[in-house]
Amino acid sequence: MNSHSDPHADLHSEQGALRGEHPGRAANPVVKVHDLAWLEFAKPDLDRAELFARAFGFSTALRTPDELQLRGTDAAAPCVIIRKGSRSTFLGAAFLAADDADVLRLAEATGRPVDRLPETLGGIGVELTDPSGGSVRVVSGVHRLPAQPAQTPLTLNVGHTLERANTTQRPPREPARVQRLGHVVLQSTRYVETLNWYLQHLGMIVSDFQYYPGQRQRGPVMSFIRCDRGDTLADHHTVALTLGPSNRYVHSAYQVCDLDALAAGGEYLRERGYHRSWGIGRHILGSQIFDYWRDPDGFLVEHFSDGDMFDATLEPGWAPMSASGLAQWGPPITKDFLGIAPGRESARELRAIITSLREDNEFDVQRLRGLLKVASS
Repeated sequence: MNSHSDPHADLHSEQGALRGEHPGRAANPVVKVHDLAWLEFAKPDLDRAELFARAFGFSTALRTPDELQLRGTDAAAPCVIIRKGSRSTFLGAAFLAADDADVLRLAEATGRPVDRLPETLGGIGVELTDPSGGSVRVVSGVHRLPAQPAQTPLTLNVGHTLERANTTQRPPREPARVQRLGHVVLQSTRYVETLNWYLQHLGMIVSDFQYYPGQRQRGPVMSFIRCDRGDTLADHHTVALTLGPSNRYVHSAYQVCDLDALAAGGEYLRERGYHRSWGIGRHILGSQIFDYWRDPDGFLVEHFSDGDMFDATLEPGWAPMSASGLAQWGPPITKDFLGIAPGRESARELRAIITSLREDNEFDVQRLRGLLKVASS
């Protein structure tokens, strides 16, 4: 197949599917969600959470003794909701439906009730549980907060194209203002079952599959999934799903305007003692410029800019998974980002591996060998 007819050339993965491999979409999904609406967390210290959130570039949309709603500059619902809880945990994700009819259709198909959302959010929703046990809410009619002033991308002199004359570049060292929620990455012990659930119930489609080296015949172990919005461009991935020894949140990503905002915002975070996990670099799948940080509760969060956008015509790419294949350029990947640095997270994953290998799920000894090979690659 030559480059003129190859739908994967210069787009994402160099390879397409082989005969009989996963098609990356459902033939007749129940609904097709339009985007991520928000993510929900529980944390014991809302003051500490808000302090980090402001340094990271969120604005506070609502603050009560028991709840913190964080927003970006785009006109939208709050993109993060933090409820006061006894321990830090990820509670689930909410997706935006096209309209109320889709929420009703999904409720009827799953036998779940339709609920009125709190007045602070507005609209209706149906709460589902994916095969990994994750809470998934699909909502419509929610209040859209008015847009806020956003950072303006810098005017750049690129190559021999001169757009800036008789003036200097002095980006301020300030928080990189979050524009919007981009994606969430989740790990599942029932990866294929969970993947198929998202494709069937939410109408999402796969942009890229990854498989463990030498194990392609066993099928993929990671997928980057986007919303199917027809001719309208959507993020390369709204959800990324990966096989692993536990069902857990991995990270979430928030768009900022450009590289300078991301870099200056990173310096602002560093000067205030926050921990950079990995960055700055540019990913391969999705192409985003990235910078990963740990919040005070240990959650991994990402600033990103300049990500790929696909319409519904693009078929999935296929590529082997490797740690070195996560970035086109940037510093070496860190043990903290991989979750193998000594500490509570790696200890939890080690216990999860032992437990998972004793249970009936998709994470078996061969998959463990593949994961260890990736971590050392």
